[in-house]
Amino acid sequence: MKSRIWHGTLAGIVAISLIIQIVLTATDTAPHAVPADPEPAVTRFVRLFSFFTIQSNLLLLIATIALALNPDRDGRLWRVIRLDALLGIVITGIVYATILAGQVELHGAAWLADFGFHYIAPWAALLGWLLFGPRPRIDGRTLAWAAVWPAFWISYTLAHGAVTDWYPYPFADVTVLKYPTVLMNLGAVVVLAALIAAALRWLDTRIPFGSPAAPAVEAPEVSHPRAGGETVVERESGASR
Repeated sequence: MKSRIWHGTLAGIVAISLIIQIVLTATDTAPHAVPADPEPAVTRFVRLFSFFTIQSNLLLLIATIALALNPDRDGRLWRVIRLDALLGIVITGIVYATILAGQVELHGAAWLADFGFHYIAPWAALLGWLLFGPRPRIDGRTLAWAAVWPAFWISYTLAHGAVTDWYPYPFADVTVLKYPTVLMNLGAVVVLAALIAAALRWLDTRIPFGSPAAPAVEAPEVSHPRAGGETVVERESGASR
């Protein structure tokens, strides 16, 4: 029950943050780091869903809804989605806190969405995994398939930016930093992701999930007198005789 409540609450927070951000994007009222010319709605939404933050929160939303419905969920595809959601959202939290925070002044609804995406979701997701699992779910095959999404995001970001001159994050902006610096920055994020993935796999096999079974309690001894004064000592049992 606690697991369902935790994941259901987190799913609600992520969903509300996504809805706020979608409304801000649709109405073209989302704040920008630098003044920008008005863009068509299609362009705004393509850019919105190009952010690693948005993609990782979408994966987290899928994972938390599924866990709220079934805390013991398993399956090959499910394991990949769950790991990508956890890994992506933790990277989002770390990169935002160390590099991106404060670059845009946020107020009102934009601040609420940002707080949900970058401050609540990453650490609530990690804490929920530590507390409730389910475990074990991370093996070598899961790690290999989980690498497909980040690799695709990097490839897409560079290809999309080469065509449009737009990049979702300053540290990935080839127009300003050029390819050597951007590749070095993205490589550092990949190394961070690999370290986090290794830590998650190590913890996945060492942190118990669920309460351990209670040790068996030995039943008290009870004496039953027999005819002739002999006493037989037996152990009480819940079973009827």
